[in-house]
Amino acid sequence: MSDILSRRSFLAGAAGFASLALAGCSSVGGRRIDFPDFGAVVPSQLNPQAMMMYAALPEEKFPVPAVNLSQLAPGYARATVVDPTGEAPGTIVVETSKRYLYLVQADGSAIRYGIGVGRDGFRWSGRAKVGSKAQWPTWTPTKAMMERQPESRQWAGGMPGGLQNPLGARALYIYQGGRDTLYRLHGTPEVRSIGQAVSSGCVRMVNQDIIDLYSRAPIGTSIVVRA
Repeated sequence: MSDILSRRSFLAGAAGFASLALAGCSSVGGRRIDFPDFGAVVPSQLNPQAMMMYAALPEEKFPVPAVNLSQLAPGYARATVVDPTGEAPGTIVVETSKRYLYLVQADGSAIRYGIGVGRDGFRWSGRAKVGSKAQWPTWTPTKAMMERQPESRQWAGGMPGGLQNPLGARALYIYQGGRDTLYRLHGTPEVRSIGQAVSSGCVRMVNQDIIDLYSRAPIGTSIVVRA
């Protein structure tokens, strides 16, 4: 009971502090007081901004549940940062080693998303484009995957979109030279996989993040994947 009360007290205090911290600064008696960033004071799983970004999406064709932020590794929540890529505005940049995807903005910033990447032997790099996009896409295992994972053969004809589909809520299909590379930027409900090297080469994102990226990146968007 004492632990519950302590947590409630902390949450109440955090909520009260939020109104100050989110304001950035205030003044008392003509004296300016700067408050620290709220996200630096309160753990990320209690950060109101993160909770808003990763809230449930009941309006989706298949309602997307809220992200359990305690399962998202620190530093991998969506954020706007100074652009570290040097690429042109509108470019998607995948930093495989750092487990980040950046969408470069025109004002010198970039939207940074946490990602999961391919395991050793399944990674790739280069320049490409978004060749097509899909909402709640069908997933079809490749021949190589069906050889490695015989259980995937039941979906040789394609697995319909849905919450259990490995491609999640959205997919951006990566093309090079006008041809499908079979690599995707796609959603996943497996929050713990973000920041890890676990996929068969595709770049995976929390469903809420891929939905956000999907809305910002039209077909033809340039993609740069760096090792």
